[in-house]
Amino acid sequence: MLTPVQVRDLRSAFTAANYTIDEVIDRIGEAGQEGLGRNSTIPALDVLGETTDPQATLVKLWPLQQEVPLAAARAALSASPELFDVLVDADILAVDGDVVRALVDIRPYGSADDGASPSGPAPESRASGWIVSDLTPGLDQVTTRTRPDYVLGVSPASTSLAQMTMRTAVGSALDLGTGCGVQSLHLTRHADRVVATDINPRAMELAALTAALNDVDVDIRDGSLYEPVAGERFDLIVTNPPYVMSPPTTEGERLVYREGSFAGDGLVEAVVKGAPEHLNPGGSLQVLCNWAILEGQPWTERVAGWAEDSGCDVWVVERERLDIYNYIEVWLTDAGLAGSPEWKPRYREWIDYFKQLGIVGVGMGWITLTRAERTTPDVQVESWPHAIAQPVGAALAEHQACVTNSLMSDDELLAHHWKLASHVTQETLGDAGAEDPQHIVLRSASGLRRATEVDTVLGGVLGACDGELSLGQITDAIAVLLEADASAVRAVVLPKLRQALRDGMLVAP
Repeated sequence: MLTPVQVRDLRSAFTAANYTIDEVIDRIGEAGQEGLGRNSTIPALDVLGETTDPQATLVKLWPLQQEVPLAAARAALSASPELFDVLVDADILAVDGDVVRALVDIRPYGSADDGASPSGPAPESRASGWIVSDLTPGLDQVTTRTRPDYVLGVSPASTSLAQMTMRTAVGSALDLGTGCGVQSLHLTRHADRVVATDINPRAMELAALTAALNDVDVDIRDGSLYEPVAGERFDLIVTNPPYVMSPPTTEGERLVYREGSFAGDGLVEAVVKGAPEHLNPGGSLQVLCNWAILEGQPWTERVAGWAEDSGCDVWVVERERLDIYNYIEVWLTDAGLAGSPEWKPRYREWIDYFKQLGIVGVGMGWITLTRAERTTPDVQVESWPHAIAQPVGAALAEHQACVTNSLMSDDELLAHHWKLASHVTQETLGDAGAEDPQHIVLRSASGLRRATEVDTVLGGVLGACDGELSLGQITDAIAVLLEADASAVRAVVLPKLRQALRDGMLVAP
């Protein structure tokens, strides 16, 4: 799309105009930022007024998708004499008389993706730069039909995937279905080598410009699923695949960024089943996706079954569930069909399709597959619709160690020195004025923010876990204090301690 020199000039123009994430947020203010989150440009435009300085011009041109004066646009993009004309020739900008409008979106981006580690303070780091995508549809309630090869920009889904991605340093990472390239931008910060794939030529083109504009090295390849990386293995695979379960469409009508050619949730199943042969030992696949809830079949068994013969640990977390009607309405609106004559017939088409497949609901959440090389793979499938601490990636990265700790033998557990994690706090609940609380709850402020109610025995054991004494010494001491049999105390607390270890509430010092 642009030569390296032209990309450098565009980056220089953005930097000179302070067209960067922090400066733009400061300029449009909290109200402007929140307005854009609602697809409303009015608050930001009200702040900017009639100003035509370079920063205001670029904000109006791209995030706000406004027509701007030709002279102001040329001035804002004057890093080189020919830069403005280059962008017009590349179909990034269009000139209509004495005004200019954007044909492609280029906007500042910043996201703190590392977050606080459950076992220590967070590093100060953030993925930042610029993201290239297609223009945002539906700004200011103007509904437009989405083009089939549409390239989605930063969305709630892509933000969620960035927040849940494990940011451990790795040698290689695969961004499966890269879209605009935002996940690759994050991955280049902690992976020595990043490969990105997509089947949409337009997505590959815009992702390549995203990478170039941010001066990062990404190997972008054309192809479906794992075909472009046949025979290769990675330490980390991340994907937010086109998981929308829409009825089959005629060629040219399928929205490539969100819909695959598989029936139901077959694409997500293929992603999970195909991953093990592309993971290095210890490597993980992280998927943000939907799955079908089928009539008469437990969803937990069905989704876990995708990894049954993989030899990998699997952790599935359902974060939300929609009935089929809510689900259909979300995606028909996303396609720009709200208020159109197609709404009702397409709605009925989706309902008939779901009934044909036996789909009675849709689960939305995460699937993590890890080549942990265990003799017996660990399988954990759960619904967790509760509030979590974002970004959650650091907690997910520590999950494997937590599982390993929880699977120790009784003798190993008792010989080990454990410590209550620093992010665990104690809550007491009871009637006002009562001398003693009715309930004592330990709650994690990190990750999934798990909580466990403790009694006198468990509370005493966990409270004494400060890394100084072994668990066996602590349980023996508690038994003496309670005048109870030590083996009986251990029998009661060990299963609960294993859960505390799995949940990351109890850690090695």
